[in-house]
Amino acid sequence: MIPQLDIFVTYYGLSAIFVLMTLESLCIPIPSEVVMSFAGYLVYRGHLPLLGVIVIATLANLVGSWLAYLIGVYGGRAFILRWGRYVLLNEAHLQRAETWFARHGSLSVCIGRVLPGVRTFISLPAGIGRMPLARFFLFSAIGSWIWNTALTVFGYQLGKHWELVDIYLKPLTVLGAVVLIAGVLWYWFGRSRTTRRHSARQTEHRP
Repeated sequence: MIPQLDIFVTYYGLSAIFVLMTLESLCIPIPSEVVMSFAGYLVYRGHLPLLGVIVIATLANLVGSWLAYLIGVYGGRAFILRWGRYVLLNEAHLQRAETWFARHGSLSVCIGRVLPGVRTFISLPAGIGRMPLARFFLFSAIGSWIWNTALTVFGYQLGKHWELVDIYLKPLTVLGAVVLIAGVLWYWFGRSRTTRRHSARQTEHRP
């Protein structure tokens, strides 16, 4: 389990799930697979209600998706590409979501909600393309409900074996965190060097 994420969900329950799943649908890199599977484990332990977990997570997805949709509507592609890097959203992510949306139309929102790598960003091209809001909410709700139900039931079925899953996954999550931090540092230091070089060149060409 990602450090502190399990503690947050354990102590704050449905409120934590709502916050995390809202942020995840707002293109913040939070692994819903981990959040909802652990929520399913807490359901197994009797700490959370099954239906409540699924409903709250789906409502959170709708709120986060709506906010991302509005960013697409009012900010447009240029705004997303300019500011998206601060939440590790790059052009490849947006391009993947745009391609999926162009290929499948309105159904892409529903289907995309159950596809890792697409579900987090599918609201952006829907907003850019000004998909009708009622249809957007309907397909988002269907896809999010399916995704959240599947993950919660998966965590529930793991049940008493969750501790073993945590033991075997922990080295991978630590490694992933190290790689993520290294990637962010490499990006920022590389960007700083590029900025300094650009400034130096401008200075050299000034009369």
